[in-house]
Amino acid sequence: MRALLTAAVLLATLTAAARADSVFYIRGGGDGHGIGMSQYGAYGYALHGADYRFILGHYYQGTSLGTISRRQTVRVLLATGPASFSGAGTISGSRKHLAPATTYTVTVKGADLVLTTAAGKKVGTFAAPLTVSGPASLSLGGHGTYRGSLQFSPGAGGVQTVNVVGLDDYVRGVVAAEMPSSWAPAALEAQAVAARTYAITTNVNGPGYDLYPDTRSQMYGGVSSETAATDAAVAATSGQIVTYDGKPAVTYFFAASGGHTESIQNVWTGAAPEPWLVGVPDPYDSAGQNPYHTWGSQMSITAAARKLGRLVKGSLVGIQVTRRGLSPRIVQAQVVGTRGSTTVSGSQLQGIFGLDDTWASFTTITTTDPLGTLSGTVFPAPTSGSVTVQAQTGGAWHTVARVAVSGSGAYTTRLPAGRYRIVDGSLEGPAVTVGRHVSVSRLLRVPGFVACRHQTLTFTLPDARGTVKIAPATPTRC
Repeated sequence: MRALLTAAVLLATLTAAARADSVFYIRGGGDGHGIGMSQYGAYGYALHGADYRFILGHYYQGTSLGTISRRQTVRVLLATGPASFSGAGTISGSRKHLAPATTYTVTVKGADLVLTTAAGKKVGTFAAPLTVSGPASLSLGGHGTYRGSLQFSPGAGGVQTVNVVGLDDYVRGVVAAEMPSSWAPAALEAQAVAARTYAITTNVNGPGYDLYPDTRSQMYGGVSSETAATDAAVAATSGQIVTYDGKPAVTYFFAASGGHTESIQNVWTGAAPEPWLVGVPDPYDSAGQNPYHTWGSQMSITAAARKLGRLVKGSLVGIQVTRRGLSPRIVQAQVVGTRGSTTVSGSQLQGIFGLDDTWASFTTITTTDPLGTLSGTVFPAPTSGSVTVQAQTGGAWHTVARVAVSGSGAYTTRLPAGRYRIVDGSLEGPAVTVGRHVSVSRLLRVPGFVACRHQTLTFTLPDARGTVKIAPATPTRC
């Protein structure tokens, strides 16, 4: 029999369908690969009185300072495409003279190069490479001003332009492009020596060039990047390089370490260990209000699973780091799903989530709210073995209990009705409402609601004092 709900609902129990909510946290530190010298760390050491020799010796363990000829040159690829320049007075191997104030254009003709003025007057056809120099610096249209000479050759995308420049003049264009010129002199001097050494130990073996002008080698801006402070740092360390066992040592450097650098073999798969490229503590990496010393983000578990894509088997549970380097940088981790796990590297996770560094940790907090109970999981399980329970009262959160967490990360506790969340360290779980059990033994009148007499009903409470929603617990034909 069906009737309006006006009869007594005998000993009905209010029950709420449990809702689950999750948050996926990423916390980390550092910016860059983590190998060699931390630039913020070097700045911190300089602020604490260390000179550039100490700084270099700390980040490049077991090294010494050596010297290299001041006549050494490097060849930097500046551009491939259209080429125009000014400031030149001579052409290498030619008796023709150029006017420094005139702008010239270089075009490809077969294996040769044609030089014309901006007005279209032909200067001549020259065998590649065409090398020009001047009484001062040279301007390359659309790119900048450079010391040394410019060398032009036919390239895949037009004219290839290379800057042939003395090593110290090259370093003058690097230091301020890699490190703020306002930083302490010792940091700038350490950067100058590291940049000089890096330039001669990392030849990219391009066709006619040794280095790129960007992070594929190191940032190089030519004359426009030079400052009085960085020029002074280059002059103070002129010709000096870092050596290990008497040979130039590759001097990798990066922005920020997060507090500890890393050994090369733990960062780049297949890289051989190098005795001077080992992880060391970096106590002053937070200097200068370093924005990369620590960082973090959060998202829904759904968003995280979407980024991980096919690495997730079943539904995403979380990410468990299984191996770290000398620092907290991830060497290997497991993407854990309800149907299995997938092994990934730290660099894979860095790329997937767009992280600044592989120094990272991942935490998933899931909370459910059946009536009278707060339960859920923290993955990976907290090493402390417990989490904090906070209640919201008067618009603020207050700690009300500590709850044990199992080895799998599960927690559960009985609570009175209210608004709650759990906190693991500094990570806050989703806020949920815990309802309460109520026995009903008196007549309820709910206009418009049709139900069977003595039918079990589900009462859902959105919050402790919210509107009651009523529905049959199970579909029933009266």
